[in-house]
Amino acid sequence: MDRRSFLTTGAVGTAASALAAPAIAQDTREWTMVTAWPKNLPGPGVAAQMLADRISTLSGGRLTVQLYAAGELVPGNGVFDAVSEGTADLYHAVPAYWGSKSKGILLFGSQPFGLRADEQVGWLTYGGGQELYDEIYGQFGLKPFLCGNSGPQWQGWFRNEITSVDDLRGLKFRTTGLASEMCSKLGMAVQAMGGGDMFQALQSGALDAGEFIGPWSDSALGFYQVAKNYYWPGVGEPSSAEECAVNAEAYGALPDDLKEVVRVACSSLYNDVWTEYTTRHAQALKQMVDEQGVQVRQLPEEVVSAMGDAAQEVIAELLEDDDELTRRTAESFVAYRDSVGDYMVYADNGQMNARAKVFDY
Repeated sequence: MDRRSFLTTGAVGTAASALAAPAIAQDTREWTMVTAWPKNLPGPGVAAQMLADRISTLSGGRLTVQLYAAGELVPGNGVFDAVSEGTADLYHAVPAYWGSKSKGILLFGSQPFGLRADEQVGWLTYGGGQELYDEIYGQFGLKPFLCGNSGPQWQGWFRNEITSVDDLRGLKFRTTGLASEMCSKLGMAVQAMGGGDMFQALQSGALDAGEFIGPWSDSALGFYQVAKNYYWPGVGEPSSAEECAVNAEAYGALPDDLKEVVRVACSSLYNDVWTEYTTRHAQALKQMVDEQGVQVRQLPEEVVSAMGDAAQEVIAELLEDDDELTRRTAESFVAYRDSVGDYMVYADNGQMNARAKVFDY
């Protein structure tokens, strides 16, 4: 794929007309979706368009959604505020981008050494997470839904090999969310930026390493062209949930059946997005190794252990945060993680460890 095709942005001059209030005529509504992604970026960009289309289809045309990619109406990092303020109706992004709004938000996207994709939606559905999700986002006039997951992310692209914890100190590294706090505790110089900026920073030497998502999205952005060492496991993000947040006033104005359309569109997309990531990641990784000379490398156990200790500090700080809602969210997350973690030793962990043995299948 042509990396540059995912880095272009549309004309901002159309913003004034496109961000007008939604049209309502003969019981039909037109909503504006803004996203944090380049248009049709494999992974999140594709998923955002799928969500817009699914809402339009399930509503029978009564609620249509027009998608605008990052930079077409607002910058990717501005979608939260645009929907909160009512200048757009809904956005597609990831919770990991909104830590400056509330530390508690970060737990709904990914957590270092935290929940897998299925566990994440399990926490929200059966562990009290959705009520906390609603409460935090409600402070900003938003109604949030999970609508996809990338599955396990990678530790990322490194210009040089990592052999010890000492190699991390001072390393200029791109990541987001709670993973950035974990890395900072190990002395890494963490920077937040979009995928296109990460490519340019790796190319120029402004970054030594960085993670974005995983093989499918990463290959489209061409990171293998500027850094050949691709490290796993991505312990900073065992999964990364994608979200749709709707302006609460616009959502509240919908009739009950259209509210259900939005909810079902998001929840039904979660598995579709997650399983497509899994399938495309596997295909893209093989291609990068076979054709682009990518070196797949495992983090040394010493490094994983040090990251685990740092992650424990990050979660401990959330449990003692000054904000009472953040503390409650962290307590709920930890309780759910401990409960399903104990079970997974016998269930998924046992199955995957058994499958990893060499058999002529």
